[in-house]
Amino acid sequence: MNIVARSIFIFSLLIPAWSSGQNVPLTLQEALHSAQQNNQSIHISQLDVSVSHANYKQTQAVFLPQVNLGYSAMRTNNPLNAFGFKLQQQAITASDFDPNVLNDPAATQNFMVKAEVLQPIFNLDGLYQRQAAGNQAEAYQWKHIRTKQYVLFDVEKAYAQLQLAHRAVAVLEEAVSTAQSVYTVTNNRFEKGYLQKSDVLHVQVHATNSESRLAEARSNVQNASDYLSLLMGTPTGVVYAVDTTTQVNEVQSIDTTLPENRADFMAMQKAVQARDNLVKSGTMAYVPTLNAFGEYLFNDAEAFGFGSDSYLIGAQLSWKIFNGTATKNKVDAQRSERDKAVRELQYQKEQAQLELSKTQRQQQDARLTVNQQALAVQQAEEALRLIQNRYEQGLVTTTDLLQAQTMVSQQKLIWAQAVFQLNTTQAYLRFLTTTSNE
Repeated sequence: MNIVARSIFIFSLLIPAWSSGQNVPLTLQEALHSAQQNNQSIHISQLDVSVSHANYKQTQAVFLPQVNLGYSAMRTNNPLNAFGFKLQQQAITASDFDPNVLNDPAATQNFMVKAEVLQPIFNLDGLYQRQAAGNQAEAYQWKHIRTKQYVLFDVEKAYAQLQLAHRAVAVLEEAVSTAQSVYTVTNNRFEKGYLQKSDVLHVQVHATNSESRLAEARSNVQNASDYLSLLMGTPTGVVYAVDTTTQVNEVQSIDTTLPENRADFMAMQKAVQARDNLVKSGTMAYVPTLNAFGEYLFNDAEAFGFGSDSYLIGAQLSWKIFNGTATKNKVDAQRSERDKAVRELQYQKEQAQLELSKTQRQQQDARLTVNQQALAVQQAEEALRLIQNRYEQGLVTTTDLLQAQTMVSQQKLIWAQAVFQLNTTQAYLRFLTTTSNE
């Protein structure tokens, strides 16, 4: 299915959802596939690849001939040119050698058709420039691969963010429902004279705060859905229903070493090779160049006439001995650019290794936090159950019950955040260790 057809298909699925206000089911694999097909960053990087290949094809001029065709019309009474026009037209007669005619000719016109061919034969600087352009095209190809890898990681992260937002809505909906139940119980006990008005007001404030946080959480779901739509290249305004986040995503074994053939490293390596070839090209400017040329001409005194034809062929060996040190300084600048690229590549690898080590530690910390928070949620729920029983018996205050409920909601949200952190950290770790072949 091509991009246009798929976009129409997705759009047709979303129309009923917009009209009914329902959530659109979306799996992670569907989101990744849509992003691969429609993401704008991927399309832009592909255009960069196309531009670089077109630039590389331009360097075929170092092999291929150049052909020019021109037609010119001229009129003059200049003695030298007038005689030359007649000579080119092969129309010289004895009377044209009369000194009076030579010195003061009448106006003479010439119409010329000229076909010119230039054929490169030996241009070492152009050959190395072609190799540099080829390296540059390969660099953009690797950049495109790395861009695609980053977009897929970003989609996975955005999907996890949407999962977290939905989880927050579920927790806060439960908190609102519980707060309303507590309000009903508290108000009944107040009407019977067991509690004071302040207890009812505390419960009302707690319920209002829970409803405000729920509204904010629902807005976060819409925001996360819009960002995911942007990454997938689909219209915004849709709320997606995603898979649950009740457990950590299962992952395969992740290589914890930094791969040398990572796509961004390969792109930098090709950039280094391109600059190295530019240095060689600049150096080859000291070497002579050899080019062939040829031209074929028609000259006539009448427009669109082809009365006289002639040709000229030859070869030119040129050697630029000295051009004011411009070539030397250009080569020095290119060497500096190459050395800079080498250092940038090395620094990029050092930064990547630092980021990899940091992410590995974050993964360990996140895994520990998930386990601890899962236990904390169980403990908070058990504490709430005990306090509710005691509250119904009048042994604890309303404030104690509200604090216990708030603690349960907080611990569930913290646990969901920990799961999100672990899942995104593992996704980032895969991104850091992805090779150029993946």
